[in-house]
Amino acid sequence: MLDYKAPKDLLKDRVILVTGAGDGIGKAAAKSFAAHGATVILLGRTLKKLEAVYDEIEASGHPKPAIFPLNLEGAAAKDYEDLANSLDEEFGRLDGILHNAAVLGPRTPIDQYNTENWMQVMQVNLNAPFFLTQSLIPLLRQSNDASIIFTSSSVGRKGRAYWGGYAVSKFGVEGLMQVVADELDDEHNNIRSNSINPGATRTNMRAHAYPAENPAHNPAPEEIMPVYLYLMGPDSAGITGQAFDAQPKK
Repeated sequence: MLDYKAPKDLLKDRVILVTGAGDGIGKAAAKSFAAHGATVILLGRTLKKLEAVYDEIEASGHPKPAIFPLNLEGAAAKDYEDLANSLDEEFGRLDGILHNAAVLGPRTPIDQYNTENWMQVMQVNLNAPFFLTQSLIPLLRQSNDASIIFTSSSVGRKGRAYWGGYAVSKFGVEGLMQVVADELDDEHNNIRSNSINPGATRTNMRAHAYPAENPAHNPAPEEIMPVYLYLMGPDSAGITGQAFDAQPKK
């Protein structure tokens, strides 16, 4: 699916939520989904960044997006309930979720890992996707063809030293994706759940994780969108519980 060519109207009339939509891969995905016809709900913690993405999408003549500022680190049950209620009132359904928001946390040995950092990483990277998915499943059930995409990592599929909470949270994301896929496949087969490992991409998070790396050697977020479009669109109907890579394995 790395060379997937998406039809221009692939996501026409679909309503898709993207977390971490203000920057990096989330921003690229939001703009790409909108360019293929979707009404995108931009969720993130920094309103200024979300507004900039909103303006870019609107200036391009794509469907008018929506903005929902939310700090996933401090979000409580009521915040997710309010989000679900707002989307229900505005749209009546949801056709897709891209769980993209994440924090890196410290790169340090487990025996030196700060407890507060551990809890922060788990809250944003794992708990938030759980709470969001749980609260929004009723809206996904209103769609004829819905897709949930969880963002994984190579260190969420094979653990590596010094990746600490980030790696463990991504292992959890893979497990959550598989459980959701199995449950919804039995109960409601129009909702699919898969994960994507973006690979080395030119993002701020990658720069923090690998400060000595030349970012020019990595593709821009826009270059890895084919697999995102494939999994969010109808061409992936029936494919669920699978772990995908956005780039060829080296």
